[in-house]
Amino acid sequence: MHYLVTGGAGFIGSNLTEALLARGDSVCVLDNFSTGKRENLTFVDEGGYGDRFRLVEGDMRDMGVVTDAMEGVDYCFHEAALGSVPKSVADPITTHDVNLNGHMNVLVAARDAGVKRLVCAGSSSSYGDTPTLPKVETMPPLPLSPYAVTKYGQEAYCQVFTRVYGLETVVLRYFNIYGRRQDPYSQYSAVIPLFVKALLAGEAPTINGDGEQTRDFTYIDDCVQANLKAATADGVAGEVFNVATGKRVQLLELYHLLGKLLDCDIAPHHGPPRAGDIKHSLADIDKARRLLGYEPAYDIHAGLAAAIDWYREYL
Repeated sequence: MHYLVTGGAGFIGSNLTEALLARGDSVCVLDNFSTGKRENLTFVDEGGYGDRFRLVEGDMRDMGVVTDAMEGVDYCFHEAALGSVPKSVADPITTHDVNLNGHMNVLVAARDAGVKRLVCAGSSSSYGDTPTLPKVETMPPLPLSPYAVTKYGQEAYCQVFTRVYGLETVVLRYFNIYGRRQDPYSQYSAVIPLFVKALLAGEAPTINGDGEQTRDFTYIDDCVQANLKAATADGVAGEVFNVATGKRVQLLELYHLLGKLLDCDIAPHHGPPRAGDIKHSLADIDKARRLLGYEPAYDIHAGLAAAIDWYREYL
């Protein structure tokens, strides 16, 4: 099979690309390297995958670039996006332009190329901060940030393209994915790489808010598993699925776990809560289990240990 991975030089996209190449598929990566990194693709040469790999460098807001990348594609994993809540609060126009106008180009190009199915990276931020836990796919959305609005908009467009044009789409609502290749250097980095980077340097990281907020942290290999299964599962076109572990961890608990794994005892700083952030997050993953055959293989302890092994080597 021939796959397109948009955002394939990013954190999740590069792990998907590596898994596809390792099992014998061919992959085209579309990336403009605004947030993705060329070093995330070093496995292509190291694994001798060059004859099954193609890189299209460009922006998904350019329809010609997207059409070129989509040529001959059987399945598309659409990971490209501006993925930061704080960045979207600071610059909502750019987030809207990339995540919705670029998304439309990808959908139209996939439709016109006869792609069998498009799997789109959704976000748990679509749920907002409603008190009901766990979050179930049938709950009404209540996005709290421009980023969350664009991710929910992507879902709606995917379902419309399935109903109106017959393009099979599946949306995976990611819950706090973490692991190898997650960038710890951006000011918008996720909490786990920021904590690990600080602790490895012997510094005190900052926890936004009181640290009592909870998240359903999901290791990258479980995210890859869900994507691969969503691409070929029967009878799921137009559906939305949570991708998570079904368990939540308080940020302060997470910090103490990292401290034990890194043999480091440093008290964190506390800063103000971030605008657009939610207080508690927990997924119901029954639908993904039933219809995709998804089953998370990593609890928080195993996932953090694997992530720390990678950060120790590459930071």
